[in-house]
Amino acid sequence: MRVYLDHAATTPLRPKAREAWLAAHDVLGNPSSIHGAGQDARRLLEDARESVAAVLGCQPIEVVFTSGGTESANLALKGLWWSRQPATDAIVLPDGEHHATLDAVGWLAATQDAQVRAAPLDPLGRIDVEAFSTVLPGAALATALVASNEVGTIQDAADLALRAHEAGVPLHLDAVSALGQITVDFAAWRGAGTDPSGLVAMSVSAHKVGGPVGVGAAVVSRHARLTPLVHGGGQQRSLRAGTQDVAGAAAFAAAITAAEHERRDETVRLEALRDRLVAGIRSSIPSARLLGHPTERLPGNAHVLFPDAAGETLLFLLDMEQIAVSTGSACQAGVAEPSHVVLALGLDDRAARSVLRFTLGRTSTDADVDAVLSRLPDAYARAVASGARSDRRS
Repeated sequence: MRVYLDHAATTPLRPKAREAWLAAHDVLGNPSSIHGAGQDARRLLEDARESVAAVLGCQPIEVVFTSGGTESANLALKGLWWSRQPATDAIVLPDGEHHATLDAVGWLAATQDAQVRAAPLDPLGRIDVEAFSTVLPGAALATALVASNEVGTIQDAADLALRAHEAGVPLHLDAVSALGQITVDFAAWRGAGTDPSGLVAMSVSAHKVGGPVGVGAAVVSRHARLTPLVHGGGQQRSLRAGTQDVAGAAAFAAAITAAEHERRDETVRLEALRDRLVAGIRSSIPSARLLGHPTERLPGNAHVLFPDAAGETLLFLLDMEQIAVSTGSACQAGVAEPSHVVLALGLDDRAARSVLRFTLGRTSTDADVDAVLSRLPDAYARAVASGARSDRRS
């Protein structure tokens, strides 16, 4: 039986989400139609919006359903850029961000003349808040992860939002990896106020909490100035045109509600599993090193550096043993390149190619950890030997 420890990439569909998804397909009607069938669909859609908003700490009107975290991030970043004041031309981008953000900002730099202002990470993966504050003044927008999708370090979202507010800069937070793992509270992080600065947008995705793939949401403050990516209708405050996915929204609502209900108990359970996994790895491979913050990290994340072993080789050997892990973001799967997140921690190229990310979720068990710990030492020894042969040939 396969041991699945890549829940950060995607996690199994929850039964409640599946049930809500299928039940919603029995409701006939376009939610934009004014007849009774359409209004039945509208009620189901708006009930889902309220449920999602309740977990995210925002108003239902601020929830814009999308196709996932990548679209949500693009809507926030490009929408804020196109709505910026004419004199502003910079984007504040911390090192180590997810590629959905990196690539969107890269596109804005290449095609829209955006100037990128970097903010460094410390060796534990925390954003240098003082450096972040220094590059904020006069920027068109800023963005940051709530928690690293690779090394799992959790940022101080409220402080980042406060710094952006004080600088008068709109901020987008990527909460995709954080959702279901820690408290996500848009209103608390944003604070009071009606001005279009500070935290104004946040992105999340359903399949990270047991919802279906292809569903997500952008939380957009009622006070934000945002230009839509897609035009063609007045749906969702005119921020995303097109017929809305009622079934996807209902399934997302079921998944996010269930995830939040069990989150506190799951945090305790997953932290114990993760700590046992890390301790076992260190016991059998003393040179292995946990990356990211030792305590301020996502409960199911163990991002480990394995010296002298190529992460790709180790991943392949574990996969042959029916153990699924990753070398980093699933969005970069199949691309043989060093982890930009590990490089941002100040480590070298060799280290950035020698990491594995183990991420546990609600289906993870002690038996899964036992399986990894029993098979990893041999896989590591073989990966080191393979690397040594490659070095001799080169």
